[in-house]
Amino acid sequence: MEPIKKPPALARFERALYLREKSKNTREKYVRDAGAFLAFLRGGEITKDKVIAFKNALTGRGYAVRSVNSMLAGVNAFLSFIGLEDCRVRTVRAQTPLYCREEKELTREEYRRLVQTARKRDNLRLALLLETLCGTGIRVSELPFITAEAARAGEAAVLCKGKSRNVFLVRALRGKLLAYAREQGIRSGPLFLTRSGRPMDRIAVWREMKALCREADVSPSKVFPHNLRHLFARVFYALEKDLAKLADVLGHSSVNTTRLYIISTGEEHRRRMERMRLIL
Repeated sequence: MEPIKKPPALARFERALYLREKSKNTREKYVRDAGAFLAFLRGGEITKDKVIAFKNALTGRGYAVRSVNSMLAGVNAFLSFIGLEDCRVRTVRAQTPLYCREEKELTREEYRRLVQTARKRDNLRLALLLETLCGTGIRVSELPFITAEAARAGEAAVLCKGKSRNVFLVRALRGKLLAYAREQGIRSGPLFLTRSGRPMDRIAVWREMKALCREADVSPSKVFPHNLRHLFARVFYALEKDLAKLADVLGHSSVNTTRLYIISTGEEHRRRMERMRLIL
């Protein structure tokens, strides 16, 4: 079967994003969002009214505000690319949430069970991979920067979204990475590889993590790579109480993004309000 060809405008848009050095994930997402918008038009002319109608359709389908705004970012970028700046729409305004849903946030104990389950299954690569993601706070897309050279140096130079930062490897993690490199005969380059010798990608990591859920007794809704980054952020902030420093460690351009990583669960928020004792 021949691959489905993108409309010429989307192909040019993707090329422009590449030349602007957008990450692969960003390029794919923006093109996917712009494609969804074009499908919504069904061949009709692009007007501001129709872009607003698309925005209203997204909110009407019950998408979370963050999801709607994320899709609109891709559509607005596409509209700018084709010279229709006047058709861009505003994102949906929303207050920063006070707390997160408890059924979505991975706890430290659940993380421990996932790692232990991976070890029990003799999947030492996955166990160490989980510890690496959670122990450094890196994105799963940044795993290829965890190399044999980085393990020897005790820090990794990570390049993502056009920004470079150094990620420190704590002593215990560094020792495990060096031992793993010796066992696997990896003298240079990325440590977490597939059987074919290619760096593991987000989908492969996600699939292996999901396979642990039942045995580890952790809800599948909590088990995905980015939740390990959130757990790192919450533990770091609990110790340091320095939002700006955490933003630098995570590689965020804005502390407003970092704030979303450290909001407490609803139960924690309720306990804090109970301790206020303002009801006489």
